[in-house]
Amino acid sequence: MIDFTAKHAEVTARLRAAERVSGRAEGSVQLLAVGKTHPAESVRALALVGQRCFGENYVQEAQEKIPMLADLDLAWHFIGPIQSNKTRPIATLFQWVHSVDRWKVAQRLSEQRPVELGVLNICLEVNISGEAAKSGVMPMNLWPLAEAVARLPNLRLRGLMTIPAPLAEGADESSARAPFRALRALFEDLRRRGIEMDSLSMGMSDDLEAAVAEGATMVRVGTALFGSRNPKIL
Repeated sequence: MIDFTAKHAEVTARLRAAERVSGRAEGSVQLLAVGKTHPAESVRALALVGQRCFGENYVQEAQEKIPMLADLDLAWHFIGPIQSNKTRPIATLFQWVHSVDRWKVAQRLSEQRPVELGVLNICLEVNISGEAAKSGVMPMNLWPLAEAVARLPNLRLRGLMTIPAPLAEGADESSARAPFRALRALFEDLRRRGIEMDSLSMGMSDDLEAAVAEGATMVRVGTALFGSRNPKIL
């Protein structure tokens, strides 16, 4: 059985240490607990030790899990690839979506967001490593997408997200930081062009320190909190 109190304390300590080393203010980086394939009971256990922000990758799993935890004051972030025919439940269930990479998806989220829920916070996913099989807008196509999404009603463009290519064995700290530095440069370029953003969603269990050093405002941590991932059954 996982000791969620200890796991949460360990990851929080790593995060606070990374902030100190990088000269960041304490608490300036938000911890997003990624519960994909883990049961609602595990999410509840982590919430009971103080975690409030949770990420989910699969729509069907989220549709089952989120209502089971409706009695808790949790913020839900969708962080997985988005199929156009799955935008309605995403627009209804979540407060944040980190993985928008196409105009059609953003438009549908805007149209399907219930007005009474307020604006849906959006991050654009960038394929920072140029991997053919990975989701995300390519850096050279980011500006027109960001400009268009920023004008949509019912959405608020908050920032950028990325999942870099896995590092080669033995890679040094500079290699780990490079893709995060590249995303931050894109983020700052968009801000200079007049798009108001405040969020960089980058860094996971193995590389959160590198991400914090390069300006992450949210890190997405699954394994270090929940343990090994369960087989996907949905």
